[in-house]
This record gives sequence, structure tokens and C-alpha cells, in this order.
Amino acid sequence: MSKRRVAILGCSGSVGSQALSILSDHRDRFAVALLAAHTSASALSAAAAVHRPDAACLTGADRAPELPAGTKWFAGADGLLAALHATAPDVVLNAITGAAGLAASEWTLRTGHTLALANKESLVVAGEYLMMLAHASGARILPVDSEHCAVFQCLDGEAPRAVRRIWLTGSGGPFRTRELGTFPAITPAEALRHPTWTMGPRITIGSATMMNKAFEVLEARWLFDLAPQQIEVVLHPQSIVHSMVEFVDGSLLAQCGVPDMRVPILFCLGYPERLPFAFAPFDPARWQRLEFAPFDPVRFPAVPLAFEVLQRGGDSGAVLNAVDEVTTAAFLAGRIPFPAITATAATVLRARTPRPIHSLQDVLDADAEGRRLAARTLGLDGMPPTPGGAEGGN
Repeated sequence: MSKRRVAILGCSGSVGSQALSILSDHRDRFAVALLAAHTSASALSAAAAVHRPDAACLTGADRAPELPAGTKWFAGADGLLAALHATAPDVVLNAITGAAGLAASEWTLRTGHTLALANKESLVVAGEYLMMLAHASGARILPVDSEHCAVFQCLDGEAPRAVRRIWLTGSGGPFRTRELGTFPAITPAEALRHPTWTMGPRITIGSATMMNKAFEVLEARWLFDLAPQQIEVVLHPQSIVHSMVEFVDGSLLAQCGVPDMRVPILFCLGYPERLPFAFAPFDPARWQRLEFAPFDPVRFPAVPLAFEVLQRGGDSGAVLNAVDEVTTAAFLAGRIPFPAITATAATVLRARTPRPIHSLQDVLDADAEGRRLAARTLGLDGMPPTPGGAEGGN
């Protein structure tokens, strides 16, 4: 049996490092074709020494780190696409954070390769465009997000007409019960303390605002070809039920498991097989009570913005993501209060007329405009005009 060749983009981040651990446990099935990070040269070098990839790339640095003999070196954003072309992996695990992951997703789908997608922003900023590419090339998208991986498994083999709606679960983050009047005083350290998941800073702040859940609504709309009214969000603080699908006959399927990102990563890398994984198994006796509650749009105004984006259409998703990247960075730097993250996104979205997306350049233009508008709205100088790099996190 030939080994499945995998590219890990964002190999130094949360998802990327966990994926490498899984590949180490299944060396008989997988080979690493490409490792990419943004600026984490030491992490890239260490991973390359273990996995000996065909190629390695730093998108944010020119100097090559120490690499094994036979590993070809690439640098920069264009270098990442050249490395993908040179290695032609069977599966591309895109765990790059933010809009910076779009070009790699576009390349993977346009060339007909399998995309294991942890970079939800790709579908947030250009969902309709990317799904069109996937349909044209026959490329498969396997969602690594725990919620979408759950929905994917529940829908496997089901006819679209059988689906009434899906339920995306969210923990509610660290501020599910915090007094609303104290939100302006929330500190970055408080927002980074997620109660159930360990993730990168961008995604952790997105969980605190529930902007991450808004992005998942957009991702679900495109991944599963759902109407907006077929997508519901519900709070589930234990993070055991990863999502649910309700069918027209009244049946409800839920995918459950311990909150461990290695489970959906392994599912996507091994698909359509289920591969063994040494983990602490799910113990129903430990979870005798599972809680569900409606989300509060006043507490979490980011979620309604997702449905507003779907109504507005065009490049609105690219603008929403761009504003969130700028405002999240500003909050982490102590330059704006926590509520300004979502409030700024709403202001920018509603002040701008959406434009259609016909190409990758249209998305990049909307991204740049969203960043400028966010910085102007907040009176910020020196915020990054372009997305970051491949330091992925879930």
C-alpha cells in the first residue's frame, strides 16, 4: 500500500503540531511531503528533522533554517504555492491562521487535490468561489473544525433533501455567564483562558466573542450547501456534542467525543478509513448531564453578523474577517476594549456596499479595504495591512 503524502501548512501551530504527532503514530500510512510555517524557523527545522519532508517553506522569512539533506527549500507566500506545485501532495492540511490561508486553499481546490481544511477563513472570505473551484476540479474538502467534521460525519450518505437543519454547538467561551456590564473591562489574559479547548490566540479570542462561531455559520453554509435558515447555533459548555443534524423525519444525529482536536484531524487524514488512536475513551458516566442553551445575541452579537453577511453576499465575508483580524490584534495589544471587536465589524459591514467575487484578487482587494476601514474607524495607526502567516491554530 502506497503512503498518503501530506502537506502540513501551519506546522508550528496548534493543529499543525497535533497533526505531526498523528503522522508519527502512523508512519506506515503517511509520508510528509511539505512542511510550512510563517516565521517559526526552529519549529520547522525540528519537525523537518523528524519527518524529513520533500520540501519546507517559511512564508515570512528568507533565510533557510537547518534542514535534512534532500529537503528542498522555499520562501515567501509565492514560495509556498511553488512548494505545493513541486511536491503535489495527496492531502493538503491547511492550518494557516486567517486570510493568509486563502491562496493555499485556492491552489489545492483548483488543482483537484484533497483539502483538509482547518483554515475556516478560506470559506468565510471566498466560500462561493472556492466551492465553485472544488466542483469544477472534483476536489474534496474534509473539514477539520470539530463542529463541521461532526456535521460531515452525520451527513455521510444522506440525501440533501432529508436535512431539516444543523445545530452548531459552541461552548460560550470564558464569558458565557459574565456580567454584561463588565465586558469593557475584559483583559486579553481573561479572554485567552478558554474553559475547554487549547487553541491559538486568534481562535481563542474568536471563541470569546463568538466570532469564531459566526465564521462557522458561514463555513457550514458553503460546505454543506445549506440555506441560512437551516443553520442554528446552540451553547453547549461541556463541548462533548460537537454538532447535530436534524432530519425531516424528526431524527437527530449527533457526533460526540472528548474535546480533543486530534480526533477530527485523524478522521480527515485517514478518510474514508477510521484509524486507531490511543486516547482516553469517552466515559458516559462522567458526563451524566449535558447542557444546552440558546445563545444570547446581546451577549454574542458576532453570530447575527454571519447571517447579515449571507444576506449581503459578495465579498462581505472577506471584509468581516479582515476587520476581525485587525481588531483582535488591537485588543491583544491593549489598544481597544473587548466589545469594540464586534462593534467595529458591524459598523464597517453596514457602511460598505458588497462587491461580487470573480477571482482571488477580488478577495484580496476586499481584505485590504476591510483592514483600512477597521483601522480608520478605530483611529489606529500601524496596524498590519496584510494577513499574517502560517502559524496555524484551531
